[in-house]
Amino acid sequence: MKKIAAFYRTQLSCKVVGITGSVGKTSTKEMIASVLEQRYKVLKTEGNFNNEIGLPLTIFKIRAKHEVTVLEMGISDFGEMHRLAAMARPDIGVITNIGLCHLENLGTRDGILQAKTEMFDHLQVDGTVILNGDDDKLSTKQEVNGKPVIFYGVGADSAFDIKKDIYATDIENHGLEGMRAKIHTPQGDFDAQIPIPGEHNVYNALAGTAVGLQLGLSIREIAQGIASVQTIAGRTNLLHVKGMTVIDDCYNANPVSMKASIDVLAHTSGRRIAVLGDMGELGAEEKELHRSIGKAVAASGIDALFCVGTLAEEYASEAKANPECEVHYKKTREEMTEELLAYVKEGDTVLVKASHFMEFPKVVEALTKE
Repeated sequence: MKKIAAFYRTQLSCKVVGITGSVGKTSTKEMIASVLEQRYKVLKTEGNFNNEIGLPLTIFKIRAKHEVTVLEMGISDFGEMHRLAAMARPDIGVITNIGLCHLENLGTRDGILQAKTEMFDHLQVDGTVILNGDDDKLSTKQEVNGKPVIFYGVGADSAFDIKKDIYATDIENHGLEGMRAKIHTPQGDFDAQIPIPGEHNVYNALAGTAVGLQLGLSIREIAQGIASVQTIAGRTNLLHVKGMTVIDDCYNANPVSMKASIDVLAHTSGRRIAVLGDMGELGAEEKELHRSIGKAVAASGIDALFCVGTLAEEYASEAKANPECEVHYKKTREEMTEELLAYVKEGDTVLVKASHFMEFPKVVEALTKE
């Protein structure tokens, strides 16, 4: 499949945008596709078909009508990105950040940087790289294949020795209604209305802006694409049922995305309830990383924590530092769900998040079942 996909890619004239990173690949993919759809016929990765089976299956769907393809590329070990990028051959490569995922195999954030940037070896000859300039690791990659990198970030100033080409200021957090920001570009500034909650979505909008400009979109088209983006199941998807708001963010979890989701919950109204499960593949530091999430819960001011999992005890022990946060820890998902259903009521906002193996879509199903 990989050989056929790599060959088929050589026959295609459409532009390819390749996206990777520790956190936010799928939401960034959705944002970039929404922007590009304002002008082009776009094919994008469905769900997270981003591995050595999913990527070739996506490439096989490219047809003559498609002008741009947006491909998500996910890895967990060294060498995988080489194999993915050899199929994708991106014209534009985007990396969202270097976080704390897959440490079991990649060891350190420097290892993650090394593995993600394998993409650069298979860029098109005139390919462009777009990176998050607020990431300490990515900011070290100021030139790729002899061509300057395009950096984006929040604020004009940088803590690192780089110039941000595209940046956001005047950020406003409107809770579940989303974010607003002024985005500054070499082609002019514009006010962005981002309909998805969380400051991390400002970064997604900046990445979408950078890609849109590279492919010739106007500021107006980019702003329209950002305002039109939609969530997908399991990714900050808002469900309004039984007088409650359920934030379905349970597709996967790692320390960075978990803290971002807790921050989203903290900016909502009514009783704020976090329903959290274990995070996987964190290596030797897994207990400390889970404790850091418990500390984030305590500091956030949310009203209640329901948690389950071998490592989720670390959430519970740290969250109890805030006496105003009710903490409920259970040994099984079924026990936790039963207690949760008896606890929730109209007006609550409930965040549901855990790594995929915890099967938390079943918790969302129980909460939303009529």
